[in-house]
Amino acid sequence: MNFSHITWLDDKGHVKPPLMLYLLLVFIARGWCVFIASLTQASDRAALVELFYPHKSDFLMALAAGAGALVVYGAVIAERKRAPNWVRPIFPYMKWLLVLLLFIDGGLLIQRVLHTYYVYSWSIGLDALLLFWSALYLYKSKRLKLYFSDWKENDCKEKSKKKTLQAASKES
Repeated sequence: MNFSHITWLDDKGHVKPPLMLYLLLVFIARGWCVFIASLTQASDRAALVELFYPHKSDFLMALAAGAGALVVYGAVIAERKRAPNWVRPIFPYMKWLLVLLLFIDGGLLIQRVLHTYYVYSWSIGLDALLLFWSALYLYKSKRLKLYFSDWKENDCKEKSKKKTLQAASKES
């Protein structure tokens, strides 16, 4: 059988993280993206933040919610390297952490709607649409489910055996 048409596996046969997972993490951590973009503006850093988050409390809550997305991103990077081993037991539960982060983001969206006194804006409508699509993606994606279940315990054991053998060969 020829499996060369399967592009979502890497050279070692592990499932690569889907691109949509990265986009989902950027969506959840968009407060951090705005913060980083504001650092590049030398003249008035607060103006860019106020453009996206008119209320300071909305921005601080977006940073707090986005911190969870940064943790998930760190776990994805650790999975690609298959180290450290303490991340492995947590990794299958990342989908539920993403669901929790989407619920928090939904609460922040409701807070933004309350701060605008129920006046419709395109940014709130777009955020609501992206939040719905993200929740639907988490619910329906088979590839994401395979990705989160890919990091098995035997992978860690094989890597620790290789390190032990390398250390033994260096001592000899």
